[in-house]
Amino acid sequence: MGHVNVTVPNAQEAAAKHFYADILGLEQVPKPEGTRQNSGAWYQLGAIQLHLSVEDDVKNEASDRHVCYQIEDADAAESDLRNSGVQIIPDPRPVAGVRRFYIRDPGGNLIELAQVTG
Repeated sequence: MGHVNVTVPNAQEAAAKHFYADILGLEQVPKPEGTRQNSGAWYQLGAIQLHLSVEDDVKNEASDRHVCYQIEDADAAESDLRNSGVQIIPDPRPVAGVRRFYIRDPGGNLIELAQVTG
């Protein structure tokens, strides 16, 4: 099963679950037996899953590693996220034919949101 795993500190678990489910609108799916049932969460996004894990002493804010989601309307997404209180990080290196921006989840993970325009 294709997936991406992101980690957040224990103290940010509830905020991260709210962010992925309620702000980004990802569908939470049940975790299979054998996984840590009492922490983190799994979300479905098309054919790929996002696995949210909890980890002590994680320092995501200092990293440029990121997950990129292709979206249909960058302007609408940016507006919706701003209205939800999410800080928008402008694209530091624009790419021709792509409208993109970045955000960070409550655990500091960097997320790129990109719309192909050309």
